Amino acid sequence: MYTPFRSGYSRGEPDRPSRKKPMFPVSQALRGFLKQHGREVKLPVSYRDLQRFTYSVPLKDKEGQDTHWETVVYDMREWEYIREGLVRIYALLRTEGDMTFSKHLDVARIDYCAFGNSQPFRIRIVNKFNDNYDHYYIKIADASRIYGLELEHMLSPNRITFLTNNHSLVEEHIPGIPGDVFIQQHLNRPDTNKIRIAKEFVKFNERCFVRLLGDMRSYNFVIDITPDIEDYQYRIRAIDFDQQSYEGRKNLYLPQFFKENFPLVETTLKHLNKDSIQQYQTEERTMMTFRLVSARYRLKELLDIMGKDTISTPEKLHQLASELSEMHHNHKGLLRARNMGQLVKEHLKVCLRKNLLLIPRFQGRSED
Repeated sequence: MYTPFRSGYSRGEPDRPSRKKPMFPVSQALRGFLKQHGREVKLPVSYRDLQRFTYSVPLKDKEGQDTHWETVVYDMREWEYIREGLVRIYALLRTEGDMTFSKHLDVARIDYCAFGNSQPFRIRIVNKFNDNYDHYYIKIADASRIYGLELEHMLSPNRITFLTNNHSLVEEHIPGIPGDVFIQQHLNRPDTNKIRIAKEFVKFNERCFVRLLGDMRSYNFVIDITPDIEDYQYRIRAIDFDQQSYEGRKNLYLPQFFKENFPLVETTLKHLNKDSIQQYQTEERTMMTFRLVSARYRLKELLDIMGKDTISTPEKLHQLASELSEMHHNHKGLLRARNMGQLVKEHLKVCLRKNLLLIPRFQGRSED
């Protein structure tokens, strides 16, 4: 059973994410999982340390437009401690803590964004020899987001590097053109291969729905463009994982239904027929199945922990389970889920069981 790919947006569309999602604490069981897999490490600087800035100034883009970010400034008595700690965190992300190359690294700028659930600090690290720079983020540790990051690492074509420590979450920067910028400035350029971007949007739509990652509006994903033989390949990557299996409406897990993504939906329906769309949906579910098999022990451990955790409300759980069950021909297993973690696990089974049974070692094991 494949989700029909169509435009569901109209003015007054009720499918909007919650304006403010609550933060969910990291449980002891999840903390143990993170330690076991090298995610939980002692950080020299915490999120709370970064909150002690003295003042901030609005950050503008190259056209002088507001970016929703502010550049923050610290008292000089604290700056040296913060600067050294942030360089060390970068070394933890990039070289597993090897400080051999840290002497030519420095913190060029720290930006803060109060817009959004995670209220991130963006750290710009610069190489003093050649002025090349890189970014990473420090955010409030939220269980929803951590589950989302782990599921992205295991079930998508993208590997994710992140670290946690108590109330702090450190994430690497995910490079790419923001989806809203791509739609405005690149989608209709003559050198954009609209068939390939349509194909990738179908696959991205499928990935989000199968693992129940919500709120993938255009500014919550980026598009990575790779030159290929005589043309370009495209990869859409999620960059915001706050809405991992939180909302109650099924359509919020399908990027095709957000008005911000309508130009991509329109492009897809114009350039791909029904058979091609179903082919790409099948391809993505097949690849997700192979990834699931490869990471099955780690994934089972995570889903077992997630299945005992609270990352949404009973009302949203009941609504989503009911809508998914109806979509999957009144599937009873979805209705038996007692929380969002169990619902994610059951939805993976429902969506990928057919593909899983084509793998010889899993034939006859439909209940695993």
